[in-house]
Amino acid sequence: MDSVLKADSVAKVNDAAFTLGDNAYMEGTEVQFNTCFGQTWGSATRRIMARIHPSPGNHEYLTVGANPYYKYFGASAGPAGKGYYSYDVGEWHVVVLNSEMVVNSGFSIGDRKAQEDWLTADLKSKSKPCTLAYWHHPRFSSGYHGSDVSLQPLWQILYDNNVDLIMNGHDHDYERFKPQTPQGVLDTLRGIPEIVAGTGGEELRGFGGKVIRNSVYQIEGRAGVLKLTLGKAEYRAAFIESNGRVWDPSGGKCH
Repeated sequence: MDSVLKADSVAKVNDAAFTLGDNAYMEGTEVQFNTCFGQTWGSATRRIMARIHPSPGNHEYLTVGANPYYKYFGASAGPAGKGYYSYDVGEWHVVVLNSEMVVNSGFSIGDRKAQEDWLTADLKSKSKPCTLAYWHHPRFSSGYHGSDVSLQPLWQILYDNNVDLIMNGHDHDYERFKPQTPQGVLDTLRGIPEIVAGTGGEELRGFGGKVIRNSVYQIEGRAGVLKLTLGKAEYRAAFIESNGRVWDPSGGKCH
């Protein structure tokens, strides 16, 4: 599993946990969900499981249609077979996208357009002042897989609608970026900060000495989760290592 994030609203406390894809290695089968995810985050207490809002990764789709993923999470994963949906936490609107529809050639142009049209309509109709978006593959990354320009159209929609923060997984490291345009140009007025947190359990990887433009903080070789505090017009973030050490406390204001 890439990462589980915890969000707290400072206006009215609402806890939520959400994942950035690759929830059960290696193929996201029913057995792997039950014996891997089910023994940790999906444990018998179900306290965390009841609050998880997942997103799918490429490993889920190594099993046809990612069917075990949709079966395991049920309604929490949005409409079965789509993998994109939205929900609200405190004063924030949260959008979950399916990046496999963009990077996986098994999906049609129609599938990709349907997600883009849904995203545009969803952002136009939201009632909350701040917006967070997350999915699996990062548009920008200094890690092993690197940046994926195919995600630029989704970024453009988010940028045009003043989204405040983007979260991704896929690369097995932690990295935080300054606010950027979809083209990767620093933009402190309307740009979107991105955080990559692919540190939730699989083999960790390094950066190989390369750091791309606008990357402001990198952590390699550390397993952990990302904690977010989502306030009325701002957010705070910190990477919490599995031993409890706090890394890279940061934050920002909504557009």
